[in-house]
Amino acid sequence: MRSSLECVPCLVRQTIESVRHTISDEARREGLLRKFLRDIAEMDFDMPPPAVAQRVHRALRRECGVEDPYREAKDRFTAMALDLLPSLEARIESSADPFDAAVRLAIAGNIIDLGVDGDLSEEEALRAMEEALDIPVAGDVKAFSEAVRPARSILYLADNAGEIVFDRPLLRMLPGGRVAFAVRGAPVINDAVMRDAQAAGIDGLVPVIDNGSDAPGTILEDCGGEFLEAFRGADLIISKGQGNYETLCDEDAPIFFLFKVKCPAVERHSGLPLGTHALLRGRGFS
Repeated sequence: MRSSLECVPCLVRQTIESVRHTISDEARREGLLRKFLRDIAEMDFDMPPPAVAQRVHRALRRECGVEDPYREAKDRFTAMALDLLPSLEARIESSADPFDAAVRLAIAGNIIDLGVDGDLSEEEALRAMEEALDIPVAGDVKAFSEAVRPARSILYLADNAGEIVFDRPLLRMLPGGRVAFAVRGAPVINDAVMRDAQAAGIDGLVPVIDNGSDAPGTILEDCGGEFLEAFRGADLIISKGQGNYETLCDEDAPIFFLFKVKCPAVERHSGLPLGTHALLRGRGFS
């Protein structure tokens, strides 16, 4: 999926936020912003949006000298999610279809995306998660469940820190001993890395690997060998979030995409309205 000019405002906002949070000197801040805005203007928008964002945020980290500019926000949303999880797990366990409810929760967690909404408050996230189990899903949950059962190896692609806490109920319902959970190989925006998976308690449920990349998506040619072996050997891939959809939607692989439609480019490509909670089958299914 290629980028478009509609992605530019989001990249500009992320750039301004990162520079503001990491650079205190006003003159240096202004100089970096001018440089980054020139770089954005000259980028190749035939690339997927996460590939464009990868270049912007790599340069931001290098120039600002901060490895993980969103670390404080990631820790804060992880703590919030852990506080909220027990009540949501109780609702899942008492629901008529716990698997369906766990899928809804996993998708709803995709609201915690500071790449799309840098001003997202904890109150907004809490309210959205409390309403999560009542929001309909555009997709076939039964078909997803039927694909899960016979799968001998499942690769679960993580998205954002905090959000991954809400993946835990679904992870528990997947076949034991057959699942690996993949995070980013290095910090980018608020995407989950190994530290975030450990803080969320994911490593106590399933093995966690990293994909070797600092893109806010899954650009296969940028990923490491261990991840690629897991990806190519998986009977089923569960892909969370827009960034993973944007980079993998054209791959001929057995993928189910779980995400919230948050931008016009994804709205056009998926054929689903903005705000939709989506469960889409990839091209690898006949």
